[in-house]
Amino acid sequence: MTDLFNPIGEKVEQAITTDGEVEDDFKPIDEIESLCMNCHENGMTRLLLTKIPYFREIIIMSFNCDHCGFNNNEIQPAGTFQLKGVHYELRLRDVDDFQRQVVKSDTATVKFIELDVEVPAGKGQLTNVEGLLTTIVDDLAFDQEKREKETPETAAKVAEIIAKGRKMLAGEAFPFRVSVDDPAGNSFIAPDPRDGVGKWEKREYLRTPEQNEALGLADTNTEGLDDKGDIIPDQVYQFPASCPGCMHPCTTNMKMVDIPHFRQVVIMNTSCDDCGYKSNDVKTGGEVPAKGKKVTIKIKTAVDLARDILKSESCALECPELSLSVNPGTLGGRFTTVEGLLTQVRDDLHNQIFEADADEEKTKRKNDSLSSTEASRWNDFFDGLNSAIKGEREFTIVLTDPLAASYVQSLADNPDLPDEQMTVEEYDRTEEEEEELGLLDMKTEGYENDA
Repeated sequence: MTDLFNPIGEKVEQAITTDGEVEDDFKPIDEIESLCMNCHENGMTRLLLTKIPYFREIIIMSFNCDHCGFNNNEIQPAGTFQLKGVHYELRLRDVDDFQRQVVKSDTATVKFIELDVEVPAGKGQLTNVEGLLTTIVDDLAFDQEKREKETPETAAKVAEIIAKGRKMLAGEAFPFRVSVDDPAGNSFIAPDPRDGVGKWEKREYLRTPEQNEALGLADTNTEGLDDKGDIIPDQVYQFPASCPGCMHPCTTNMKMVDIPHFRQVVIMNTSCDDCGYKSNDVKTGGEVPAKGKKVTIKIKTAVDLARDILKSESCALECPELSLSVNPGTLGGRFTTVEGLLTQVRDDLHNQIFEADADEEKTKRKNDSLSSTEASRWNDFFDGLNSAIKGEREFTIVLTDPLAASYVQSLADNPDLPDEQMTVEEYDRTEEEEEELGLLDMKTEGYENDA
């Protein structure tokens, strides 16, 4: 199956002979005669199986009917639904950001936040941010004359949106944000190595029962819960899942435990016997604290690399010396060591960018969409990260967690005394952080009166 889903550049290379000519019988696109749903005559469907850099395998489909002129283009993911839904958000700051590649599956919702326009789930698309916004503006302008005659008030409001959208396309309304939310987990906005904190964000989330029902997935099993329907501590729960690596059925294990001197956490593990895929996730429990927490730790020796570290799903991670920034939700929850956390970050990024082993000194560029300059920039970044993992350079880790749910092991001789290499400070959450966490809409007192 891997040989079928090669990047487009590799497909082109396969078609070129040793003499530099294109083989006459080479067909990278499969053609299938199929029924036109417009005129009910036979048209032609063309399929291209390819792989999107930084993402996964997809099927690009194009239909054209010579009889009535009807045509249609869309994409579909080549795999199954992912274990979690995914939410991407990109803050556009200049014209170059319009060229970010976007994969929108047929279950994804696209929203231009400042424009206050949302595109519901529908046809899958392979495009860029400029293409998405242009399509929205053109679709709104298509029936504008009819609206002006029938509903002038609505037409006036739509005209304001069209004008604002065209201003965005002209590069006169930066910055603004676009988000893609996909409960199936099969959509994507391409990252850039120069993105800093707050520009590009990926967040995975557990689907709601309503979203599972809309996707045709079965409800989760509630066996093994206590009388109140809660999880029983220290009991291992198992439920079926699909492996993200090979798509074969696998098992996810879940257990709630209490970490001494910290709090209650839920440990989740997914393993696949077919391909060896493994993943771990940690989610903290307990009440929401009044303030957030910021932990700054200086890593100087190999001993510091062995410190235990818990990075919660709500925590942002920064390493200024390594030009590394990880937004909340990107890695999920992790309970590991400093070395293990950096290795996880390196491997996840490296597999997306280069599709090769991350511990190599240099990696052959396999994605044809990467320019030599961009590949060199990524190589320099990974070289610095590898040096830090090997303990060859000093660096600083900054954990900023609005839920104060992250933790770094102290190496002080007396647990009551502060660690000289670590500072822990509490801070008041910003209104934006409380909005992101849903705390502004949370009512903890007097809610029974509303009922």
